[in-house]
Amino acid sequence: MNPNDAPVRTGSRVRTEPIDRRLARAVQRVTGAALGPYQAAVVRIGFSAAWLLFLLREFPHRHELYGPDGPWSWDMGQQLIANNHAFTVLMWSDGVLWFETVYALAVLSSVLLLIGWRTRTMSVLFMVGVLSLQNRSIFMGDGGDNVIHLMAIYLVLTRCSQVWSVDARRAARPGPVRDPLGPVMWVVLALGLVAASLFIGRTGEPWLLVLLWLVWAAQGVWWLVCRYAPGQPRILADVLANLVHNATLVVIMAEVCLIYATAGWYKIQGSRWQDGTALYYPLKLDYFTPWPLLSDVLAASGVMVMVLTYGTVIVQVAFPFTLFNRRVKNVLLVVMMLEHAGIALLLGLPFFSLAMIAADAVFLPTVFLIWLGTRVRRGRDRLLAGSRRIPQRQRDASEEPGPRTLVG
Repeated sequence: MNPNDAPVRTGSRVRTEPIDRRLARAVQRVTGAALGPYQAAVVRIGFSAAWLLFLLREFPHRHELYGPDGPWSWDMGQQLIANNHAFTVLMWSDGVLWFETVYALAVLSSVLLLIGWRTRTMSVLFMVGVLSLQNRSIFMGDGGDNVIHLMAIYLVLTRCSQVWSVDARRAARPGPVRDPLGPVMWVVLALGLVAASLFIGRTGEPWLLVLLWLVWAAQGVWWLVCRYAPGQPRILADVLANLVHNATLVVIMAEVCLIYATAGWYKIQGSRWQDGTALYYPLKLDYFTPWPLLSDVLAASGVMVMVLTYGTVIVQVAFPFTLFNRRVKNVLLVVMMLEHAGIALLLGLPFFSLAMIAADAVFLPTVFLIWLGTRVRRGRDRLLAGSRRIPQRQRDASEEPGPRTLVG
C-alpha cells in the first residue's frame, strides 16, 4: 500500500484513497459553501434580539446610561477614549439630538438584522451601534455585553442570511432580481464613512474605520461582479466569502469554548466554589434577587446549593472536551442552556443569559434546527390559515433542507 493512501471503508470492503484526493475534498468542502447556515442564522437572530430587547428595556433610562445625563460625562468619555482608543460615534457631539439619532439607528439596525433585511449592511450598522453605546460608558454592563461586543464584530464577516431571512426569501424568487435601493444605500454609507474619517480623532481606534472602508469596497466589488461578471469572477468572490465565513464561524466556536474554559478554571481556584457555597451569596443579594421568596427557598437547601455550585464548574470545564463526542456535547449543551435560563430567572440577568444562549446555539445540531424551523413555520401557517390559505407546494418547498453545515 502506498504510504500516501488512506483506508476508506465502503460496505464490507476496505479500499484506499489517496491523501491528495482527501485533501482536495476537504478544500472543496471549505470553499464550496458557507458551512453552518442554520447555526449562523440562529446566532444572528439571538444576538440582535438580545441587544434589541436591552435597548427597549432601557429606553426610559437611555440618557442616564449612555447619554448626556449619565454620571460618566462627555468630557470623561473623551478622556477615556483618548487612552483606550475605543470606537464610538457618540464622541462626535455631546448634543441630545445626535445621541437620540444614534440610539434610534441602533434600535432600527437590530430589528432589520433580526429579520435579515440587507443583512450585510445591517450587520455593519449593528456593530457600529453596539460599539458606540457600549464604549461610551464602559461601566454600564455585564458579561453579556462583552459577548455581544465581540459577536457584533464577528457577524460582519459571516454569511448569516442564507436561511431564515428576508434576503433569503428575496434571493429565492425566480427571475432576475432588481435592486435599485442597494446602490443608493452604498452611496449613503460612503458619505457616512467620509464623515467618520473626518472625526477619526474623536471616534477612537482607526483600525475599525479601515475595516469599515474595506467592507464598503467589498460590497461595491460584489455588486459589480454579480452584475457584469457572473462567471469565474463570481465563483472566486463566492470562494473568498465562504472562506471568511467558515473561518469566522470557527473563531466563534473557539470564543465560546474559551469563555467557558476560563470561567470554569477560574471558579476552581475560588474557595467558595471549592467548598460548594458560591451560589448561596448572590441569592442573598438584593440586586440579584428579583424573586426573593424563590431565592430564599433555594438558598435554604444546602444540598441543592452545593449540587448547583459544583455542577456549574463541572459543566463549564468539561464542555470544550465534549466537542469530540456529538451525543455528549448535545446533552451538555441542553444543560448549559437550562443553566442560563435559571440564571435569568433566579438572578435577574435575562440579557446576559440570552446572549450566552445565542452563543451556545452555534453548536446546536443542524437536524434539530431544521426541525425547529419547520415547527415554527407550520405554527405561522396555522395562524395565517384564517386569512389566506397557503398552497401545499409552497409549504413543502419552504421545508427543504438548506446548504451544507459545519456542525452536526
